[in-house]
Amino acid sequence: MISEDDDLYRDIIVDHPQRPRCHGILDQPTHSHQGFNPLCGDEIEIHLDIGDDCIRQIRFQGSGCSISQAAASMLSEQLQGKSLPEAQKIAHDFRTWMMDRQAPQCPEGLGDLEALAGVRNYPVRIKCALLSSSTFEQALKGS
Repeated sequence: MISEDDDLYRDIIVDHPQRPRCHGILDQPTHSHQGFNPLCGDEIEIHLDIGDDCIRQIRFQGSGCSISQAAASMLSEQLQGKSLPEAQKIAHDFRTWMMDRQAPQCPEGLGDLEALAGVRNYPVRIKCALLSSSTFEQALKGS
């Protein structure tokens, strides 16, 4: 039986790749990184404009499955305007929650990323959902 929450989550996951948030590139990013999932071919490139310890702008572009593209859109939307510590916590909490299939509930502050809860039941798809967060973390390291 499909619950109303399942329908809502499915709608959110379909909406983000069709109408991605924060999609595109930045002309002069302070940080950027390109991530690739060799298992399925998903690609995500994250561009950041960071100043005053804050993500002033974030943009992504890429190609791949709907889960990887939805996650990139959701994560980018959630990180826009956050301080670096807040953004790093969101990325960390999302990764930890996705990897722990026994975690009872989504951590606070993940916004639409909560819609990816069902992906945790498909271990091979978790890497699709996590590509954008790992790419974001690598972008911060490679300034």
